[in-house]
Amino acid sequence: MKNGVPCSCGCGAHANHAPEFRVPAAKAVLSLANLPVGVTATILKVLPGLRGRKKFADVGLVAGTELTVEAYAPFGGLIRVKFMDTSMALHRDDAAGILLQRGESAE
Repeated sequence: MKNGVPCSCGCGAHANHAPEFRVPAAKAVLSLANLPVGVTATILKVLPGLRGRKKFADVGLVAGTELTVEAYAPFGGLIRVKFMDTSMALHRDDAAGILLQRGESAE
């Protein structure tokens, strides 16, 4: 806390530190970069500060969107995902900033 003002992320630290996204422990959360091929999941959050966040929102990669990983590039640089009748490739670094919850049938 700084001058009695708690951090906006709810951690109780001072107001000037970088906020972190906190997820309730009850949810099984993973990043898009760690989702196995063929598994369907729902986007929980696209982290702030992610390169290309607005572009992802423009094509429909927003909270609540269901997606499936179709393939990984042979050397791990790109991930191909399918969502809303669209297939697109993302860099693994960008995919790490998209938090997901696995679908009911995937667990």
